[in-house]
Order: sequence, then C-alpha cells, then structure tokens
Amino acid sequence: MKIALITDAWQPQVNGVVTTLVELVRELTLVGHQVDVIHPGQFRTRPCPGYAGIDLAVFPKKALWRQLDDLSPQAIRIATEGPLGWAARAYCLKRGLAFTTAFHTKFPEILNAALKVPLSWGYALFRHFHRHSSGVQVPTHGVLRMLEQRGFRNLRSWTHGVDTRLFSFAEWPRPYSDLGVLARPVSLFVGRVSYEKNIEAFLKLDVPGTKVVCGVGPLETDLKARFPGVRWMGLLARDELAAVYASADVFVLPSKSETFGLVMLEAMACGTPVAAYPVDGPREVLGAGHDQVAGGVLHDDLQQAWYGALATPRHEARSRALSFSWSHASQLFAGHLVPARQGERLNALPRKTEVVTPLSSNP
Repeated sequence: MKIALITDAWQPQVNGVVTTLVELVRELTLVGHQVDVIHPGQFRTRPCPGYAGIDLAVFPKKALWRQLDDLSPQAIRIATEGPLGWAARAYCLKRGLAFTTAFHTKFPEILNAALKVPLSWGYALFRHFHRHSSGVQVPTHGVLRMLEQRGFRNLRSWTHGVDTRLFSFAEWPRPYSDLGVLARPVSLFVGRVSYEKNIEAFLKLDVPGTKVVCGVGPLETDLKARFPGVRWMGLLARDELAAVYASADVFVLPSKSETFGLVMLEAMACGTPVAAYPVDGPREVLGAGHDQVAGGVLHDDLQQAWYGALATPRHEARSRALSFSWSHASQLFAGHLVPARQGERLNALPRKTEVVTPLSSNP
C-alpha cells in the first residue's frame, strides 16, 4: 500500500508523537508498505511561539499540494493539526479525496494553560479540523469518550507500543555513571518542561531521595532556579534515556492531559513502576478499567501514588509493558486507513520502501 503521512511532528523534534510515528513508519515498511512522510524539514520553517525545538512549516500549501499530486497515494493520513495538517486537509477536500486523521495531543488544554484560550474554542477548532475525516484514531478509550462528548465523530480506538529490547528489564535499579551517586530512592520525570505537563506537582513532592528530570522546555530556566536540588539532565539520546529509566526507583507522570503517555511504557519496560493521576493516559497504560491496575499506582494524591509505586514489584511493571507492541499498533493503524479515491481498494502488495532512521534497536 502506498501511504502518504503528513505530520507537523517529525525528527529532529523529540516527543511522544514523533516516537510513535517513526516507529509506526518503520513497522509498516517492514511488512512491505511504502510510506512517504511529508514533514516540516521539507519546507521553510519558523519556531513555534513558546515552544523552542518545534519548528512549523511556513505557508506550505503550494509545495505540499504539488508533493501529494506527484505521490498519488492510495491512502492519506493527516497526523497533526498544524500548518501541514491544515494544508493537507484543504488538498483532500479540494480534490475530493478521503483521508484519516489522529488525535495525538490535547492541544486545547495546552492553549488554555499557555495562552488562556477557552477550552470550548480550542475543541471547536479541532472538531472542525477532524469533521471530514473518514476515521479519527484515538489512543485511549477515555479520550475517545471525551471527544464523543465534545461532538467528534468517526472515532477509532487505537494504541501505542514500546521497544522492549531497547528499554530492557532491570530487576533492580541499575546505577548509571552519568548520574553519579544519588540518594535513593530516585524519582524520575521524562518529558517537556512545559505548562501542560504539570511538572511542578512532581518537583514539589515531599518524598525522600533524589528527583531527576530529563527534558527541556519553556519553563526550564525558571524551574531550575526554583528547584536547585533537582538533577536536570536535558535531552538524552534514546540509549542514554533507557539507562536513566533503568536507574530510577519510581517514574512520576504528573500530567493530567496526556492522551497516552508513552514515557510510562518505556519506564515500565525497564521495570520502573509508575506513579500518576487516575486520568485517561495513565488509566489506559496501567490497565484501569480493563483489568486490575498493574505496573504502578494511580491516585488523586500524587504523593500517595509515589509511595505505592515504590512498593510495586519491578517485574509487574515489565509484564504490563510487554502487553503493548508497535507491531500491533501498526496493524491497527493500517486497518483504519481508507482508499483516497472512491472506487479504489487498498492493497498490501510489497513495494520499494523509503529508508527511515529507526528510533529503536529492533531488527
């Protein structure tokens, strides 16, 4: 199948959406699909206001339309609601082509936290963006129900995966030399140091040991000054990040707006249990609502969740992570695609595929 994937989130950006898309492209190419990725690196860009490290395409419509005409894909996936996403949406509507989309990020919450944009305005805009989609993939059942309540239609349940080879199991926290000798227990946060991550809830936890933060973002300078006792690691390569996960005693996800929370799965694959609030992403990852919660603890009091996670067996976290795979996620992804042109049928005939730099160590 020849697939066009249009995304405003791609390497060298570092976030869960990029990880998800790169791993999916890799899995799809392994089984013979051709995936042509249209991303900001192919256009003139400018930094996203307030979000250093995220570059957005500037006036991409003409060039993007030309690319899609040349590609003539069998299926079109619009992954994000940024400039490229809007330009691709306009192309499909103009050409009478069907397309599918995904809801990766609660941007209305980010806009509300950063710029005080009312949630109702943000969701109205995103509802308009996805209105003509033949299927909107959503990573958790909780987010799917929330979007239904806000008037979104054609929603499709999806999931994510984790590279359990790269993020290998550590029966006990493994010391990592770059961290030095730290007072135990070690509490870890991985993610953007930004408004929507609610990182202060982690930094203010009154718990013993050492707190470690891996990530950068607009709040970094201020928080470093206010919390000098925290070990700030910045951005790390994937293998280094795996070593930090394995060195931690507890992984803390303070965000209340995650649509999934891929970093939790990565920590759990290393055996590090999770402390989080009982909201959509953590509930899905830890199994709340499906089976008994496994791999960590969810609680409205993050400190209680932390103490519970500290007592959670590491093998339990690893076992829960093993129930997620990129292979399964990519099968769901492909299964929800639709033919771009009416009357055509999708096929899975092997084609020559584009080489995509993997994030993981999977063969």
